[in-house]
Amino acid sequence: MAAPLDETLRITEVFTSLQGEALTQGLPTVFIRLTGCPLRCGYCDSAYAFHGGTLQTIALLMEAVNEAGVACVCVTGGEPLAQPNCLILLHALCDAGYQVSLETSGAMDISGVDSRVSIVLDIKTPGSGEVHRNRIENYALLQPKDQVKAVITSTDDLAWLLLWCDQYPTLFQASIVWVSPSYGDMDLSILAQWVIAQRGRFRLQLQLHKQIWGEKAGH
Repeated sequence: MAAPLDETLRITEVFTSLQGEALTQGLPTVFIRLTGCPLRCGYCDSAYAFHGGTLQTIALLMEAVNEAGVACVCVTGGEPLAQPNCLILLHALCDAGYQVSLETSGAMDISGVDSRVSIVLDIKTPGSGEVHRNRIENYALLQPKDQVKAVITSTDDLAWLLLWCDQYPTLFQASIVWVSPSYGDMDLSILAQWVIAQRGRFRLQLQLHKQIWGEKAGH
């Protein structure tokens, strides 16, 4: 059944850039950043999306994506799943034939997400300040098309992550468990050596967009 395109979402920005993270890193991508988030992670780089934004119909968003002329679309936030109509947008994008990814905090229920979407699910480490928000029920829903990401602020986060993944092995139902340094906080050489020592359980991810543009909005 076709998605109801007259439904609305509160949107902070829509822009085309390079995907800086995950499996489609380096590919031109349209980013749809939804407004609002119930979490307040200490390292958040999109706090400007917590408030404001403008109401836009899904039809208008689809027009913007079509005009961009690229195959990949990333729905992000804030926390996109905090707006129920995000599920309708994801369905519409998949129906239109786009390669769709969803960046979500891991605190919201992912069970309603279209099965064609590649979910990039955060694990909130103690360094985020929001470790209690991890929704463990999501882990059993992960599939090989999905990815998991943990932002690392310290070696304490790394020790915690090992214990967490041992406790919840269904995390590895996703294709990859990424570890990503908190920008400017974590020594990259230490993180790289840790990933090597894990012999393939985890994969290192650097944020390409920040290496090019720093922490500017709209990239």
